[in-house]
Amino acid sequence: MLAKKDRNSVNQVEIISIEELVPEDHFLRAVEESIDFSFIYDEVK
Repeated sequence: MLAKKDRNSVNQVEIISIEELVPEDHFLRAVEESIDFSFIYDEVK
């Protein structure tokens, strides 16, 4: 059974942007800028 404190925290939502989590100089940012991955969207439909 959830404690009263835990029950209150279940309804909390935290909005996090992936852009904010990945450092500006991260390798994958350079990959994203260099390669057009739009073809993948058609492949996974």
